[in-house]
Amino acid sequence: MPSLIVRKILDRIGQSDLVSKLGESLSGTELNSLLLEVLRQQTLKCSAPQLLKHYQANRFVKPAEIDVLRLKRIELDLLNIFKESSFDPLELSPVTVLGACSVIALADQNKILSALRGTEVLADATNAIALHISDLKKRKAWNPSTPGEQIRFATIQRHVRTQTVAGKGFTPHFKIGCLVSAGLDTGSFSFEKTSLLEHVQMMQRIFLDYYHVEQLSFRFLCRKGYADPLRLAKDVTEFIAQHLPEIVLEIVESPDKEIAYYTGLQYKVDITVKGTTYEIGDGGFVDWTQQLLQNKKERFLITGFGFEIMYRIMHEWS
Repeated sequence: MPSLIVRKILDRIGQSDLVSKLGESLSGTELNSLLLEVLRQQTLKCSAPQLLKHYQANRFVKPAEIDVLRLKRIELDLLNIFKESSFDPLELSPVTVLGACSVIALADQNKILSALRGTEVLADATNAIALHISDLKKRKAWNPSTPGEQIRFATIQRHVRTQTVAGKGFTPHFKIGCLVSAGLDTGSFSFEKTSLLEHVQMMQRIFLDYYHVEQLSFRFLCRKGYADPLRLAKDVTEFIAQHLPEIVLEIVESPDKEIAYYTGLQYKVDITVKGTTYEIGDGGFVDWTQQLLQNKKERFLITGFGFEIMYRIMHEWS
């Protein structure tokens, strides 16, 4: 059902069924060609002074107000840390395929900056990496030598999201650090334990060893999607505690809010800087590669942390 504003526009031009006609009667290529022509005509009517006004009014197009050289130096440091820990750094395209978030991760497409030519501006790098890994597997361009072998990628990527978020430091575009691990189910939560341990170790290297925060802790939230999410949480946290006994781990058996984004287990990364605690990271298991490859044995773990927010915490807010 079109939104209220769309219905008002359709009523005003006397074309109440225009959206359904365009969406159902035209192929993606035909619709793309039509919209390209509409936008071309829009730009023909735009003067240089109008272009400046559009720039001034558009919240998505302004540069980040940040010390770019210092930020780039930190970014390079972290990319080297990723590489040293067997997470291969990726430089992703600033766009991905249309529906990359809404089709497999159930995000509302209105929260994404949709574009033409079958694309959308990147809003979640982990979705794009899931597509990349699925493509590698589908083309048999990646062949593991052992049943438990994993693919690991990392990136620090500028994201664009359309929803307005109230709060200090939130802007329409921002950089996020992302880690992903992909593999197959080999039983006994083997993938879940080893992959999540590696992600927690990466958070330890980043926040304790590199940023030197005062405290690092993790909250593990049970989510639907596994037969026994609590058993999964206990097995995973016990495995991590055996290897990292100094890390603070907490299981949240019944989270306040249910979400369908994660399956089985979600985890939160909390840091303390100068006495203030921040939730700086979020991750968990998702079923995206299962959907893309139509294989229930596929396993996929993602982690994201606020790279640009972390910069502001360490250099501007503290």
